[in-house]
Amino acid sequence: MPNRSSTWYEEAVIYSIDVEKFADGNGDGIGDFVGLTEKLTYLSELGITCIWLLPFYRSPDRDNGYDVSDFYSINPKVGTLDDFLKFLHSAGEHGIRVIIDLVVNHTSDQHPWFQAARRDDQTRYRDYYIWTSDPPPVAAGAKSIFPGEVDSLWTYDEVARAYYFHHFYDFQPELNAANPDVREEVLRIVDYWIAFGVSGFRLDAAPLIIANKGLEHANPRDPHGILRQIGAYLQSRRPGGVILGEVNLPPEDSDAFFGEGDQLQLLLNFMLACYVFAGLAKENADIINQGLSLLPEPPPGCGWVNFLRNLDELDFSRVPPDLKQAVFEVFAPKEDMQVFGRGVRRRVAPMLNGDRRRIELALSIVFSLRGPPMIVYGDEIGIGEDLSQPGRNSVRVPMQWSTEKNGGFSSANAGKLCQQVITEGPFSFERVNVADQQKDADSLLNRVKRFIRMRRMQPIFTKGRPVRLSAGDPAVLVHGFEDAGDLLLLVHNLSGRKIETEIDFGGMQPKRFRDLLNEVEHDIAKKPRLELEPYAYRWLISQGNGS
Repeated sequence: MPNRSSTWYEEAVIYSIDVEKFADGNGDGIGDFVGLTEKLTYLSELGITCIWLLPFYRSPDRDNGYDVSDFYSINPKVGTLDDFLKFLHSAGEHGIRVIIDLVVNHTSDQHPWFQAARRDDQTRYRDYYIWTSDPPPVAAGAKSIFPGEVDSLWTYDEVARAYYFHHFYDFQPELNAANPDVREEVLRIVDYWIAFGVSGFRLDAAPLIIANKGLEHANPRDPHGILRQIGAYLQSRRPGGVILGEVNLPPEDSDAFFGEGDQLQLLLNFMLACYVFAGLAKENADIINQGLSLLPEPPPGCGWVNFLRNLDELDFSRVPPDLKQAVFEVFAPKEDMQVFGRGVRRRVAPMLNGDRRRIELALSIVFSLRGPPMIVYGDEIGIGEDLSQPGRNSVRVPMQWSTEKNGGFSSANAGKLCQQVITEGPFSFERVNVADQQKDADSLLNRVKRFIRMRRMQPIFTKGRPVRLSAGDPAVLVHGFEDAGDLLLLVHNLSGRKIETEIDFGGMQPKRFRDLLNEVEHDIAKKPRLELEPYAYRWLISQGNGS
């Protein structure tokens, strides 16, 4: 069980970065650790407290770096180990912790383990992966993570003269987590990066690591024991370290990944992201409340990480079909905005049609909920998307720093960029960039800074007791936190109409509120109805019941 004094991550504000797309420090057209280090002052001023880095390991890069060929080295295109260590040290000086992706469900087929395994069925590495010489079993309902792109979970290898198992692409053979030697390798990887000072890991594809693979020798007898083993080892080497789990399952199945607080401390809140967009699409707060009500209460020292989107697709496969359809119709009406018929591959700002009011509203919801908020690079300025790019690259556009060449991302010629910057339309770098928004006190960037500052200044967000509140209008989302007589009231108008509504305080009798974001007083005793402009939001605090 984590020590309560060590759970820094419950109060974290997380910022997700694809190093390759963030900032190019050496002018070769590819983002790198040198460039990222140069931007740490910006991130510190933004107010984030934790950076989550997507995979940066050596890789053939056939799947955005998730096909790892060496867990102990840096991909040369983003820098050297020395560059990474300088970044890590500088992040610490700025008061920012760093967590990194732990991708141990599979490796690249170019990994030395797999190359050894396929050439010699007597090597110890053969059992690092999942093989069968017979026609492979086909479990009912078993399907690839990429339906339509990958038709089978098994691929025949001519050298090995056997089939190997993979949930992802055929160049990503799955590791055999039932093998104790593989578990020891995972702990060695954890140990290696912890020794440098990272504060934890985001565990990729956590449910698949412990899933039934259809073969006796590859099915862990105690699946969650693997996660407890990793969790215990991390705490022994770095007390207070965190594992953030990618567990995209129904809420009732996700709870087991917390365990007693001894497995994964944080889980990405995939369900809430879907329900927030569904609520915005239908302008109905009950939908978001429904999503919140589905979440199991985490054990002490654990929590849900709330976000509007991550850097993969926004997956709607686990929400009711009518809600998915509503989101697709409103926010992803074209086929190229969707992926595999289940997800949306768009950024927040263009999904909301660039409407500044709605973008702020959506971000306000995430920053006002219980649990660490997470945003991906660029969403703080309302960055756009490039739907001409394949797959998840549509949302992994280069960061837009200024109106200078290539949006300030790189000094290289445009033809050398790892991905083209957005040059046209309302989200071009000339219209949306950091430099311009830093100068504008009323910019989205400065509003997000205020969200983060207010959240960090008010312990009630993390220490307070959630209280059930309601509004008289179905378009108004309202929730709150109470602590020692103080009441924090969070109100969001999901609709495009002006609303006057009363709040049901459930027996509490606050008298006067102060708006944390605008420093405006509201006397609830004299004026019990709140006035809300279209897509307005309010962060209101009543101290000592306003007396």
